[in-house]
Amino acid sequence: MYKILTDQDIEQLASMERMVQAIERCLREEANGTLVAPPRFRVTTEKGDLVFTAGAATAFDKVIGFRVYDTYDNDVDGHEQLVCVFDSDTGVFQGIVIGNLLGAIRTGAIGGAAVRALARVDAKQVAVIGTGVQARTQLAAAVAVRNIQRVKVYSRHREHREAFAREMAEKLHVDVSAADSSRACIEDADILLCATNSDTPVFDMDDLKPGMHINTVGPKSVNRHEVPLAAADVSAVIATDSLEQLRAYATPHFLVGTPHEHRIQSLADLVTGRATGRTSTEDITLFCSVGLAATEVVAAQELMKM
Repeated sequence: MYKILTDQDIEQLASMERMVQAIERCLREEANGTLVAPPRFRVTTEKGDLVFTAGAATAFDKVIGFRVYDTYDNDVDGHEQLVCVFDSDTGVFQGIVIGNLLGAIRTGAIGGAAVRALARVDAKQVAVIGTGVQARTQLAAAVAVRNIQRVKVYSRHREHREAFAREMAEKLHVDVSAADSSRACIEDADILLCATNSDTPVFDMDDLKPGMHINTVGPKSVNRHEVPLAAADVSAVIATDSLEQLRAYATPHFLVGTPHEHRIQSLADLVTGRATGRTSTEDITLFCSVGLAATEVVAAQELMKM
């Protein structure tokens, strides 16, 4: 028997704490050499692309599969991501997830693993810049791994940030308030979550303070990036979930080719202790999420267990 899950199912099933744990198992497999995680690839046509990410976790979760989504720019109904899950030992089909929510939850869980590995253990306040689905899942994951007591959110539209604050306060049972500027949002924050579509940096370097951890999941290319390059200058630790993917973009990642490239660490090495994370409560740390292959199928399989 196989399962078919949709966004409506995932809304009822998903536990962010369990999803972060599943991603951390995946990262341990990467560190141990049992994860197959090639860069994504595209099937390109004049009208749009299909983008595939495929991979396998062969030690703990025994899963292999792929995700596919489209880049067609139109208003036609029916744009859905598909994640297909198979048993990595037998090849038996286990199920499929249809919809866009899984991808956001998986990316949020990767962000949660980064927060657990790099943020101060006493972190209590979060700043969120952005109010979309990625901002929501990043915040949910941060709350799952740290004792967060207060959250501020900022985006360009007042109604969006106020709606975000109401929704997430009710969902996560923490104090969430809307800020009138990115500076007011970041003030006193221990963790900064950037999840926007901005082509230009969404905060000023003067807003950062010692000890802060930063997650960036939005634009990250050399041509458009939501985090200033100078954030890397002041970061004691820079990490990513996939060094291979970070270096595989057609348009280079904003840190590739800079003096920082050689010191970007693998999140898997931080999770397993093979690399050293922050060494001081004063360290600023930066995580650049790029999307580790195989995490989608691991996350899908975890949902199928719930």
